[in-house]
Amino acid sequence: MNFFRYLKDRRGVLLLLLSFAVIFAVVFIFYSLPFAAVVYPVLLCALIGIIYLGVDYYRASRKHMELLRAAEDIDCIVSMLPAQRTVTDEDYRRLLDLVSEANASIVSGVEAKYDDMIEYYTVWAHEIKTPIASMRLILEEEDSERSRRLSEELQRIEQYVEMVMTFLRLDSDSTDYVFRECALDDIIRSSVRKYRTQFIRRRLGIAYEPTSARIVTDEKWLSFVIEQLISNAIKYTREGGVTVSVKDDDDAATISVTDTGIGISPDDLPRVFERGYTGLNGRADKKASGLGLYLCRRICNRFGYEISAVSRRGEGTTVSVRMPKEHVAAE
Repeated sequence: MNFFRYLKDRRGVLLLLLSFAVIFAVVFIFYSLPFAAVVYPVLLCALIGIIYLGVDYYRASRKHMELLRAAEDIDCIVSMLPAQRTVTDEDYRRLLDLVSEANASIVSGVEAKYDDMIEYYTVWAHEIKTPIASMRLILEEEDSERSRRLSEELQRIEQYVEMVMTFLRLDSDSTDYVFRECALDDIIRSSVRKYRTQFIRRRLGIAYEPTSARIVTDEKWLSFVIEQLISNAIKYTREGGVTVSVKDDDDAATISVTDTGIGISPDDLPRVFERGYTGLNGRADKKASGLGLYLCRRICNRFGYEISAVSRRGEGTTVSVRMPKEHVAAE
C-alpha cells in the first residue's frame, strides 16, 4: 500500500489529532506558560503519534496484501480473508458470506441448466444423424447434378451440426480431449477426402504434398480445424484451387491452407477470427455464420497453437496453424 494513500485514508483522524494539538498549544500560550512547557508535550505527542502511524501503516499494508491474495482466488476469497479485528470487519465478513452463498446458488443453477442444454443438444445431434444418413443413401442412388448439389447441402448441414456441438463443448468443464502422437498426413488426407465431391463439382484443384511430420495433438479437434479451413477455402473460391501445405521444423509444424479465391479486404482481415463476424464476403454470402474461424481460434488457443491469416483482395487467402511439437495441456 502506498504510504501517501494510507495518509489520505487516515486524514480524518490526522486532522482531529492536529486540531487537538493546536487547541492545547493555544491554551498553553493563552495562560502564558513557558515555551518549553508547550513544545515538550507537543513533541512527545508527535513522537507517540508517529510510532502509532508506523505500526498502523504496517498492519494496514499487511491486511491490504492479504486481501489482494484473496482476490486472486475468487472461489476461496471468504476463507482467505484476514482476521477480523473490528466490528466493521465482522460485518463485511458476514456480508461476503451471504454474497458467496448466493453466488454459489446461482452458479449451481446455471451449471445445471447448462448441463441440461448440453445433454439435449447431444441427443439432438445424435438423432439428427439418422435422417441425414438416410437422405445420403437416397441421394447416392441417383448420380446427377441435382443429387450432387443436394449431397453438398447435406454435408453443409452436417458441418453446422458439428459446429453447434463444438461450440457447446468448448465451454464445457468436461472435455473429451485425447492427446497422442499423430501423423499429420493421415489427418490432412482424411479432411481433404471429406470434401472431394465439392472439389469435383466446383471444378477446383487440390494440391497437397505428403508429409512425414508427427505431432502430439487431439486428432478429432485438429481435424475439425483443418476441415473448417478447407471448407472456407472452397466456399470463397470460384476458380483455381486449394493448396494444403505443411512446414515441418524442429520446434513446430505449420499447416497452411491457401486458396485462389476472392480474398479478404484489409478492413476485415484483423477481425476474421471474431465471433459472428462475417465481413464483406460473409454479407455477400447469406449462408455465412461467422463461427467457423472463431471456433478454430478457440480450439487453437486451448491447445497452445497459433492461427493467423494473410490475404489480398482478388488473389486469395492463406490461413496457417502453427503447432508446437511439445505437448501443451489444454486449459
